[in-house]
Amino acid sequence: MTREMKIIMVTGAAGQIGSELTLALRKKYGNDNVLATDIKTQISPKLRDSGPFEYVNVIDRETIEQAVRKHRIDTIYHMSAVLSASGENRPQLAWNVNLNGTFNILETARENNMVRVFCPSSIAAFGPETPRLNTPNDTILKPKTMYGLTKVAGELLGDYYVKRYGLDVRGCRYPGIISYETLPGGGTTDYAVAIFFEAVKNKSYTCFLREDTRLPMMYMPDCLKATLDLMAADFSRLRHHADFNVAAMSFSAGELAAEIKKHVPDFKIAYEPDYRQAIADSWPESIDDSAAREEWGWKQDYDLATMTADMLNILQRRLQKGALNY
Repeated sequence: MTREMKIIMVTGAAGQIGSELTLALRKKYGNDNVLATDIKTQISPKLRDSGPFEYVNVIDRETIEQAVRKHRIDTIYHMSAVLSASGENRPQLAWNVNLNGTFNILETARENNMVRVFCPSSIAAFGPETPRLNTPNDTILKPKTMYGLTKVAGELLGDYYVKRYGLDVRGCRYPGIISYETLPGGGTTDYAVAIFFEAVKNKSYTCFLREDTRLPMMYMPDCLKATLDLMAADFSRLRHHADFNVAAMSFSAGELAAEIKKHVPDFKIAYEPDYRQAIADSWPESIDDSAAREEWGWKQDYDLATMTADMLNILQRRLQKGALNY
């Protein structure tokens, strides 16, 4: 567990987090040392041109094995997943990708004596019985979505592989992630990304959650920082492994809209809650991440005000250049 990471593979590298994480890893470890993988064959030019890419379907273990052997992988960031809202529409697929896919990754890592595996979880691991305010790291995990169910099982699998096989598995429970690069794909917190693009492009947005719906959120730079910091932490200091709470900010849809209006005064918002409202209502409003802060020094850089200003500044510049892709 003390060996240095050398050759890294990222699954789900074309996804919202995976795409930016892959580029961050290539910047840190060198382009040729980070393999991007996905079931998508059409990927962004940044990913395609900056380093190696292979087709990998995480529910087809042979494709994982082929990529691992070909590139002599010793570290995996397992970012492939079917997200919460999509998972409720296709629960069988969510089970297969999220749980069987994670099992395939962990088994491949075990059999190939890998250095380290990152398997992210989510606030979807919590449920209605979980305390909603300042949710503890160690608490009741009884989610009501297939996505959440698979994330709980994934956390337990990660801990099992640490204790049973000595495999170094790490993971954190991501809150909603906000980014100006890759758009999200089927999550309940997607509104917090779409609202920025619509505010800049059309000055209006119809939100699929209630105005008072408060959820934990994180800006992408902090998401990448949390991921890289956790993977670089001293294993001997970690009492938790695959289930770290990480927090940055919590806000309601109305509070986010009000913050945006400070920069875009004529922005208008309407609220038309749909089936995703029930999912959001089962999740925490705020997170206690003291375990991450104590065990590996986690600390966020952005709050609601600084994140909003940065997002709008970047998107407005892109709109002026005719390069706002949404």
